[in-house]
Amino acid sequence: MLRRAVAVAATGAVVALTLCGCLAGGPATSTPTGEDVAANVAPYYEQTLEWVDCDNGAQCTTVRVPLDWSNPSSATDISLALARHTATGTAKGSLFVNPGGPGASGYDLVHDDVDYAVSADLQESFDVIGWDPRGVGRSTPVTCYDDADLDEFFYGLPSAAPDSPEWLEQATASAAAFGAACLEGTGPALEFIDTQSTVRDLDLMRALVGDEKLNYLGYSYGSDIGMYYIDTFPAKVGRVVLDGATDSTVTSFDVSLTQSIGFERSLRAYLEACPSLDECPFTGNVPDDLATVRSLYDALDASPIAAPDGREMDGGVLDIAMIMGLYSADYWPELNDLFAEVLRGETGTAFYLADSYYGRDTDGTYIDNSLEAFIAISCIDYPVETDPHVLAAQDAELLKAAPTTTRLTQGGDLVCENWPFAYRGGPATAVTGAGAAPVLVVSTTGDPATPYEWGVALADQLESAQLVTFNGEGHTAYGQGNECVVSTVDEYFLTGAVPSSDPDC
Repeated sequence: MLRRAVAVAATGAVVALTLCGCLAGGPATSTPTGEDVAANVAPYYEQTLEWVDCDNGAQCTTVRVPLDWSNPSSATDISLALARHTATGTAKGSLFVNPGGPGASGYDLVHDDVDYAVSADLQESFDVIGWDPRGVGRSTPVTCYDDADLDEFFYGLPSAAPDSPEWLEQATASAAAFGAACLEGTGPALEFIDTQSTVRDLDLMRALVGDEKLNYLGYSYGSDIGMYYIDTFPAKVGRVVLDGATDSTVTSFDVSLTQSIGFERSLRAYLEACPSLDECPFTGNVPDDLATVRSLYDALDASPIAAPDGREMDGGVLDIAMIMGLYSADYWPELNDLFAEVLRGETGTAFYLADSYYGRDTDGTYIDNSLEAFIAISCIDYPVETDPHVLAAQDAELLKAAPTTTRLTQGGDLVCENWPFAYRGGPATAVTGAGAAPVLVVSTTGDPATPYEWGVALADQLESAQLVTFNGEGHTAYGQGNECVVSTVDEYFLTGAVPSSDPDC
């Protein structure tokens, strides 16, 4: 799950799914797995998947899904791209994997790096499947800008003074132009890339691969897809693990506040550990070092530093670079390089980390549409706050809670305020998954992007969930290789065994 970027609230897709397990539309018909579906969606469930070899030992296929699940029509189909590695041993069924974002490619994760996605033991027993959700990558994608325009959108600086009326006018115009370009480039699909629709898509894919129950591993935002699946299709839940989970009841502001606190906490953890790392650029006095970071923000906003390629590093670039480095303790050496260089007036590591966040390659091309999809899905999945009095109170709360990692701009979420389509969900309510089989919620105590308290809350909300705590730093846990977490998750997928209590890894 990405943190807020370009004035978009970081996503958790905290919408309440109110759709039932089937759609109205005539007599029911039977799917390949024997369940009944409405006649108007039956053609989608009757597809035959044609898997073809596609390098790296993987097989790939595409699935047709309705553009609008409430009004399915073959005239407006969109497509989803899937990649799988078949089981190296005797398959127990399929295991769907989603890496989060929203906007990250599950196709690429499984096709390119299945060993990172799941352990060798799970590869032996499951056909591991990743897909690009609607709006993402090789599926029907969100398309907004070319590389040059993305550079300007992500890195360009308004000519007006910060916080001036002219600045707000320019920033609003930029946000509106971006939304208009996304609509022009994407077309009608832009309205229907919400998490509700993705949950529907996932159930269709489950049926098409012949699984009566869904086995699923969702990382970060992928856990959002999973928790809403559990709540919407509890009878179809097999073995599901949600790693880096969010609280389904939080609002957009709650997400921003909790993540800001999480990244402030992770920054403190880095600064405390810094003296024990090679070439630490800080003193070891955390309050003084936090003040140094704040002064760097202010200095760069007042006088950005030009990079060799002509881009300018302001406080916003430093913020994105630092946040990228705080996602995992593995990046802390890069944070040392980042701050040492910025203190010398150099930009190399700052743009390296920021470009990694935005998916920008060294030649200036953007390797995927992950940030465009992230913005588009976020704007559909969240209501937007526009009341200036509420925004002012929220800003004050953010600054008090996270004075270093909070960088405020005028006008609230300008991109989503000017988005072509409005929020599609209802009020944020607790998911329960009443009647679902047991599931695991994995949460990391030092996770800045999906903080530990969210996982605790979700495990409490879901009637059949068991919390698995990982005491450590970084975003998500299973992929970090902790033996306790991996063994707990693998045993669950392989045998269905659920810990009698939190293993407290």
